[in-house]
Amino acid sequence: MKIKTILFLFLSLVTAASFAQIPALERVEPAFWWVGMKNPELQLIVHGQDIASRQVSLNYPGVKLAAVHKVENPNYLFLDLQIAPDAAPGTFPIQFTRKGEKTQTFRYALKSRDTSSSRIQGVTNKDLVYLIMPDRFANGDKKNDVVKGMNETTLNRDSMYYRHGGDIQGIINHLDYLKDLGVTALWLNPVLENDQPKTSYHGYANTENYKIDRRFGTNELYKKLVDECHSRGMKMIKDFIHNHFGSMHWTIRDMPSKDWVHQWPAYTRTSYRDQVLFDPYASASEKKLMTDGWFDIHMPDMNQENPYVKKYITQSTIWWVEYAGLDGFRLDTYAYNDAAFMAEWAKAVKLEFPRLTIFAETWVHGIANQVFFTQGNTVNRGFDTELPGVTDFQCLWGINEALTGKFGWDSGVTKLYTTLASDFVYQDPTRNVVFLDNHDLSRFYSVVGEDMDKYKSAIAWLLTTRGIPQLYYGDEIIMTGLSNPDGLVREDFKGGWDTDKVNKFISEGRTPKENDAFNFIRTLANYRKNNEVLQTGKLMQYVPENGVYVYFRYNADKTVMVIMNTSEKQETLPTERFAERMNGFSGAVNVVTGQQLRDIRSLSVAPKTTLVLELKK
Repeated sequence: MKIKTILFLFLSLVTAASFAQIPALERVEPAFWWVGMKNPELQLIVHGQDIASRQVSLNYPGVKLAAVHKVENPNYLFLDLQIAPDAAPGTFPIQFTRKGEKTQTFRYALKSRDTSSSRIQGVTNKDLVYLIMPDRFANGDKKNDVVKGMNETTLNRDSMYYRHGGDIQGIINHLDYLKDLGVTALWLNPVLENDQPKTSYHGYANTENYKIDRRFGTNELYKKLVDECHSRGMKMIKDFIHNHFGSMHWTIRDMPSKDWVHQWPAYTRTSYRDQVLFDPYASASEKKLMTDGWFDIHMPDMNQENPYVKKYITQSTIWWVEYAGLDGFRLDTYAYNDAAFMAEWAKAVKLEFPRLTIFAETWVHGIANQVFFTQGNTVNRGFDTELPGVTDFQCLWGINEALTGKFGWDSGVTKLYTTLASDFVYQDPTRNVVFLDNHDLSRFYSVVGEDMDKYKSAIAWLLTTRGIPQLYYGDEIIMTGLSNPDGLVREDFKGGWDTDKVNKFISEGRTPKENDAFNFIRTLANYRKNNEVLQTGKLMQYVPENGVYVYFRYNADKTVMVIMNTSEKQETLPTERFAERMNGFSGAVNVVTGQQLRDIRSLSVAPKTTLVLELKK
């Protein structure tokens, strides 16, 4: 969509004549809700041709129509309902009447909440998260590959930009594979409908808020996926974008009001400069550009000061948690949102679901930059964001430098040590998600030059450090790719399509090197899953020397020693320096190989190698 087209679309919202021709009652969202919610208020967005000219009525015990709001566009009404604590589940008609015309009726449903103990457990440092781009993981239903009537109907696995056909059923089909690997939680890139004309596969420009993309499946199938995860002791994280919608979102194509999105005289892109948000010397104009500029031309920036926008976004997220039983949210492009709204949103979600986990993408450089967005007002922001955790990019930069940089006073693995030494600035750093790569970043095996020893070192660190570890699909089979462009790190998982010549989901389809990586990750991941010491155990680290970084995870029952040798030569490590943690232990077991070490007074560590040792008395 060209810039001038977008501007015309937005700025033509002046007279009723300019509004789209739609059915008399096109939709009501959310289409149903639940009794017994902590917040008794519910706002319905109603869309229909000249719906604002109709009178609204309803009659149901325990439900009150508190207010009817008209906005600039006569095709919208916003209805405020009050739902009493004793309201019973059931359905009732909401009627929209106009003299001399047929009454329009929507039968609204109030449902009972599902209080099953397996639902909405939250994701913690006891979990291992596995990130999946659904379009590129596995195709379990060919019938939904192309959906007639949608804006993008090209299916081409040879192109990084077109859809490939992966879907929710494909993920369901491989849940046992993931459980065997040691995964305990899934994070899917967005699966809401993205009816954009181009590059819709990634999902980050949704055009619906209450509907799964038909090329992935249905709402019911998504709920089944969550239920299937829970039945295996696994959890589900939903990726959600507050900052922007897709330009083909139904509320963008026919906007309730001009201030539904941030308007500019001409297309204006965000600066992507997070520094201006905390810079005490920043100008107001640069702050506005950062938060109100559009992330991309097809991603209108939502005006989160508009009370109807706030309600629409907030209720849709609460709806998905209650409907599907989600365990957590990953929040995209967090720094670009209105901070006050995001805190308000977090409070509303926590009120309904105290166990739900929330973490956000904070793609920034600098520990203070990252902590600025976390809850607790720990860096004198003067404002509590209510955000429990973040995707820990600072640890990513640290492990990158540890394995690709030259060791020095503040370089190489010292940077990783220093990053973790700065954890005091967080309210709780164990709520951060640590990772090596994702859908926007170069795959880590490529980052370290396809050096298997360095890669294993990174995986060993990921699965033994503090926080919530996250793998990206294909990490276990050393998938490669550099993120220029992004599509190169979003290739298909071979074996996910029945036409694939090889199947990487089974050992027979993997190369010896791929099986080596798979078995290494599987062994460590399952050890972590079965040993609380690597989940919730305390962390003690030592200043790196000669490129060797040593740290311990320990609790009352076990002590695990991790030795990361980042140098290019074998190192002999006398261990008396670590007596504070090693006193009382005389031996160890290599967690990965099972090798028993009967004398640990001095340890030999191969170059570019990380040892994970469970200490023994």
